[in-house]
Amino acid sequence: MQISERVKDEAIESRLRPSRPSLPSELPSQDDAVVSNILKKRGIVAKFAREQVTDQDVDRLRPGQWLNDELINFYGAMILARSDGCKENSSTNGQGTPLNVHFFSTFFWTKLTKEGYEKARLAKWTKKIDIFSKDVILIPVNHNNAHWTAGAINFRKKRVESYDSMGMAKEQVFKQLRAYLDAEHRNKKKKEFDFTGWENWAPNDTPQQENGYDCGVFTCQFLQALSQGQDYFIFTQKDMPYLRRRMIWEIGNARLRDD
Repeated sequence: MQISERVKDEAIESRLRPSRPSLPSELPSQDDAVVSNILKKRGIVAKFAREQVTDQDVDRLRPGQWLNDELINFYGAMILARSDGCKENSSTNGQGTPLNVHFFSTFFWTKLTKEGYEKARLAKWTKKIDIFSKDVILIPVNHNNAHWTAGAINFRKKRVESYDSMGMAKEQVFKQLRAYLDAEHRNKKKKEFDFTGWENWAPNDTPQQENGYDCGVFTCQFLQALSQGQDYFIFTQKDMPYLRRRMIWEIGNARLRDD
């Protein structure tokens, strides 16, 4: 009787919970061969926009390595270019379609937290960009050179967001990004930012890492998914080996995969 009831409960839960796609376990064989060739290169491996990575940077995408600024900024530049290249992006787009985003480099968070808006002259960072016209602002966050997380200012949903694969450092992200948002609005719009209806957002189902070195990969994938308006993440710790190989392919080819 108890088994029957449990089966019934699981069936009901399955119907209520939408099925989510899963990631493949490996790249197609021809693409995986490309990855192996990329890892054999020496010197500068790839350039994109103002970013470039060397073989020493790309080696950090091998298993067990911590990602550096160069890799995350390169990946962010590709996310930004995809957004800029999508002619039809708008706040009405569905999941999977690139939104109108802006990506701040890893140095933005350091400047904001170490020097503050005025002293770091962060107003100059957006001299040609109106962040308030964007759907989402993406911010890679480096916590004391020991942990990467993803921050976001989501204008579409009126949320300051933090995605942490270790579920810890959200309060500082909320505080700093709200302060930045107000300072930027005062500078560009000449009045304080209206936070009416805004909330802090750090979902409990954010995928969690099970080691001390995959945080950078999680962060890149958080930012990539957010740039496409995804409300949930389909990757978990078990997908990290695949995602590391995939990121090597993307960086080596200077373009994001669309599969």
